[in-house]
Amino acid sequence: MGNIFPRWTNLLAVKVFVCIGALGTCVIALAWYSWTPKHTRVGYMPQQPIPFDHSLHAGQLGMDCRYCHSYVENSSHSNIPAAQVCWNCHGPGKVKSDSPKLEPLRVAMDENYEGYTGEPIKWVQIHETPDYAYFNHSAHVNRGVSCKECHGRVDEMPVVYHAKTLSMSFCLDCHRNPEKSLRPVDEVTNLDWTADDLDPDDFYAYLAGKTGGNAEALKQDDAGKKWGQDLIGAHLQQVWNVNPPQDCAACHR
Repeated sequence: MGNIFPRWTNLLAVKVFVCIGALGTCVIALAWYSWTPKHTRVGYMPQQPIPFDHSLHAGQLGMDCRYCHSYVENSSHSNIPAAQVCWNCHGPGKVKSDSPKLEPLRVAMDENYEGYTGEPIKWVQIHETPDYAYFNHSAHVNRGVSCKECHGRVDEMPVVYHAKTLSMSFCLDCHRNPEKSLRPVDEVTNLDWTADDLDPDDFYAYLAGKTGGNAEALKQDDAGKKWGQDLIGAHLQQVWNVNPPQDCAACHR
């Protein structure tokens, strides 16, 4: 009796297993790469045209983030400062105006400088939102989400680097548990702030003013609860009606 199956089927099982193995390897490799710092950009620390020391300006000198990133409260995007912002402090006769490190600033701003071109400083962007994702800075900072939550302790960075993954799971964790990230709005740019810095009596008085309740009654309701970020954040979430969306349309529009 002749063979029912053609000769080429002898190797069919081997070919199937090879294809399955190759596919599995690709899936594992893709997943592995997706969880590495190279993909999430964690640790990315490019050198800038001017070595702007955030630990000096925002840390030691206490400059507010909004002096340079002035649109963060009103725009979906946080702007990179124009050369004029730097020139306000480092122009002729001001702070370290002759420093060699500030040559790109003089090239951009000082018409009396021999190398003046008027071209803007070409800062290297560190944090980039993918084209397929939408993030509104103003919606977050105006509801008490500090710069620290996404960018880390920038006030301690001599050279700013990419500190957090900013992945989809990172954002979803915050949207599912917003109380862990909320603080008083006037403390958003105070990167050193902790829940222990907030006086309970002042906080309950603030809540009473927002809700029309009684400060002592609110305080009594929390008797026995641990004073900390989760308790403060839960109250702020309720007062500000913070209900972050968790569906795809929140970021993918």
